[in-house]
Amino acid sequence: MFDVIIVGLGCAGYTAAIYSARYKLKTLLVGLDEGGLGNTAAEVGNWPGEIEIRGPDLMEKFKKHAVSFEEVTHKQARVDKIVKEKDVFTVTFQSGETVQGKTIILATGSNKRHLGVPGEDRLSGKGVTYCATCDAFFYRNKTVAVIGGGDSAVEGAAIAAQVAKKVYLIHRRGEFRAEPYWVDRVKAKDNISFVLNTNVVEILGDPKVSGIKLDKPFEGSDTLAVDGVFIEIGANPATALAIALGCEVDAKGYLKVNGAQQSTVAGVFGAGDVTNASNYFAQFATAAGEGSTAANSAFNYLSTVPVQGGSMSGGF
Repeated sequence: MFDVIIVGLGCAGYTAAIYSARYKLKTLLVGLDEGGLGNTAAEVGNWPGEIEIRGPDLMEKFKKHAVSFEEVTHKQARVDKIVKEKDVFTVTFQSGETVQGKTIILATGSNKRHLGVPGEDRLSGKGVTYCATCDAFFYRNKTVAVIGGGDSAVEGAAIAAQVAKKVYLIHRRGEFRAEPYWVDRVKAKDNISFVLNTNVVEILGDPKVSGIKLDKPFEGSDTLAVDGVFIEIGANPATALAIALGCEVDAKGYLKVNGAQQSTVAGVFGAGDVTNASNYFAQFATAAGEGSTAANSAFNYLSTVPVQGGSMSGGF
């Protein structure tokens, strides 16, 4: 029987494990993808104490710290189901194995959004990818399109431009939502063309990507010849486990938590990109803060001390 089971191997999950271990709680840290979306960050320049570090390197530091405690058991596996019976949670893995715990911290993060256009699913893995910073290396001296207007898209375009011959940065609006730092970076690249106020309506190619179709002409044509398409249009919170467990989600689909990171199910806490906390500001710093708070709240819950932040009936 574990004191706390943390589902998710990203920034929030690792941080929660560090804190729960320091509280001497018997902790299971489990998830399928080590590092989570943190691994997709080619360059992290806003983590305190690190002027610049690669996402995978930062996540490896998080993991190394978390598993350094004897209280932490690390397991790489897919969690299929969580059931609560009285005050005990039973977690079932894809293999059929089960474990039990007294509290749950859901740090399941988010899943990349899809465009939902013809050709996207058929060409996934054949030129369509959802991580420019992960896959740009494979398009050296080729032409690619990056779709999106947030940090991941603009950062991805900057990274792709380092190796690709040509990069089209396509955004449905006229202004980017990304940090000015990244916008300035891409504007300084002479091999990036901005295709604004434009949508991609189809991805072309057989058996691999050869182009994209736009909803309006760009430089005289509604098709662009490209070798790769990086779709960076944000992510949806991974709340399937939370919903099945009976936790409430908000109007945007995020796990509903109070100031103590407590969900609407007693003994279940949330942290990181999956929650509606931190003003939906999905950053390493906010995920770490929520992870530490969730672990503290789990400790208080197990100590039968009222969780700071109030009951779920009045905590929102």
